[in-house]
Amino acid sequence: MRRINMAKIGFVVAAAASFLFSVYLWFTGSREEGLFVGIWVPSILSFGALMLSGKSHA
Repeated sequence: MRRINMAKIGFVVAAAASFLFSVYLWFTGSREEGLFVGIWVPSILSFGALMLSGKSHA
């Protein structure tokens, strides 16, 4: 696999893990912590888009 694809997969996996952890926290009664972790998802995806936007496809 190309290096750029591995980076994309890494950011998506990190965002998915954050989402799943926030759902777990929410349903185990830690609602505020679940919301806090849930707002990491768009931040992780935005950071990934920023980091990958400068990469060339050469």
